[in-house]
Amino acid sequence: VQLQASGGGLVQAGGSLRLSCAASGRTFGMYAMGWFRQAPGKEREFVASISWNGGSTFYADSVKGRFTISRDNAKNTDYLQMNSLKPEDTAGYYCAAGYSTGRRVNDYNYWGQGTQVTVSS
Repeated sequence: VQLQASGGGLVQAGGSLRLSCAASGRTFGMYAMGWFRQAPGKEREFVASISWNGGSTFYADSVKGRFTISRDNAKNTDYLQMNSLKPEDTAGYYCAAGYSTGRRVNDYNYWGQGTQVTVSS
């Protein structure tokens, strides 16, 4: 499966953005989906994940209550709604597909190219 992330941009603190991850192929519904982020000089870190049918979602403590992950299997797309953004949310955001909703990079088999989110104070 090939993944294409989009929706990043520059936003003021307190603002919102919605990221999208469009997948090619007819097997999107088989995969759990995850979002990770990576700031310059830092390791890639888990943000959120969602099970293949959307029935289970998981979040990093740093984004819980502010970010929401969802998916539309009919559109082969998953989403990351980001509200109440903070400057520390600034990073490249990457979507990923795999067979579990794990929090590790190695839990995912396929990765999108990333979309930049910059939050100004």
